[in-house]
Amino acid sequence: CSSDLHQAGIFYKLHELTVGDDVDVTRSDGVVLHFTVTKTSEVSKDNFPTDAVYGPTSDPELRLITCGGTFDPSKHSYEDNIVVYATLASG
Repeated sequence: CSSDLHQAGIFYKLHELTVGDDVDVTRSDGVVLHFTVTKTSEVSKDNFPTDAVYGPTSDPELRLITCGGTFDPSKHSYEDNIVVYATLASG
């Protein structure tokens, strides 16, 4: 994540989601899938939970990831990631 564009990205407000919030995803065929947030976390990029985010799940789940935490101007990047976990509520 970088601030080179000097504008808010699509997930700019991702950190505002809380457990129980709804996330709707519209597929290319027009079908809307409804997910419910089950967990949010801010994690250091050095300790990113790769298995929890990218590992297999027994049911349909969604992971939304963006930058967070403190901005490091020397790296032009944020030090953390915001991760939102959600499960399929209905399809």
